[in-house]
Amino acid sequence: MISANAMGMMAEETQFWQASYWDAVEGRDQGMNGVFLYAVLTTGIYCRPGCPARRPKRENVVYFRSREAAEQAGFRPCKRCKPNFTANPDGNWALVEKVCRYIDAHSDESTRLDALSRALGVSPFHLQRTFKALTGITPRAYADSRKLTALKEGLRQGHSVTRSLYDAGYGSSSRLYERAASQLGMTPSRYRKQGAGVKISYAIGGTAVGRVLIATTPRGICSIQFGESADALERALRREYRQAEVKRADRELAAQLRSVRDQIRGQRTERLPLDIQATAFQRLVWEQLRTIPRGATKSYSEVARAIGRPRSARAVARACATNPVAVAIPCHRVVREDGAMGGYRWGVERKQKLLTLERK
Repeated sequence: MISANAMGMMAEETQFWQASYWDAVEGRDQGMNGVFLYAVLTTGIYCRPGCPARRPKRENVVYFRSREAAEQAGFRPCKRCKPNFTANPDGNWALVEKVCRYIDAHSDESTRLDALSRALGVSPFHLQRTFKALTGITPRAYADSRKLTALKEGLRQGHSVTRSLYDAGYGSSSRLYERAASQLGMTPSRYRKQGAGVKISYAIGGTAVGRVLIATTPRGICSIQFGESADALERALRREYRQAEVKRADRELAAQLRSVRDQIRGQRTERLPLDIQATAFQRLVWEQLRTIPRGATKSYSEVARAIGRPRSARAVARACATNPVAVAIPCHRVVREDGAMGGYRWGVERKQKLLTLERK
């Protein structure tokens, strides 16, 4: 039985990159072994992300940064993936873990590569190369993501923008506002208000691959999500924008919904107008995905080479995982090097079915 104290520990641990972590669990991403662990509340077992065991339901999963934390919370190690044993003898994952823990503990300090290398006693070249090879991102990108996670949490809790900014480790407000549009999708003050003033219309309909929700702003489609039920899809949308003016508009969005159904069936349609925010790298990836023909696939490495970033296959995978508009940006057409499906934000079985429909 999980104790109340352990539940508190889990709540603290699950602040880390939940969406990316679930994508890794769902896709059994071996590359994320050593970065985090996940535990299943219904079984009391914790595993590596790449564990071959049957996937749990997302709502039953919590995340941990170490086996000590998972076991202290009352979970026992999986007998298949053996997460209580060191992932690799050469110690590279141990270095990655040290870097992550150091950055987490020193969020208000410099994350320059030379400062990190001095603190951890390794050369800057080895640190950068090892960290990026195993995680797909640089230490600096990890630090930026951790700050953004802390900022969002402070804003959600109702703290002022200034307090949230400095609690998260940002040294000034100017740099934060420079990145606000691409990282938050809105200014920090608007995000703190959970979408107050934003008008969002949505429609839900059935498709060959399950229920789909389409949400739009006056500028274009901001979300296309697959799900098992209309209620779950609507709750997810309202949870993201609690204070936005959200209304259902099936009749007004009938044409857009019909266009999405046509795309799912593999029919040629005009590009849907989109209103989505992205980093420069995400935009590079997403535009490249839109050039892949219907029914065809490319590997993450091929997409990375096509955008001129041949060593960024893992970062390409992460850009696919954060795609907010299914089908309109066809991330389902990107597969692993060996042709395996890889992960998919809305389920690997749905990914396979989308490709099958397009090929027919």
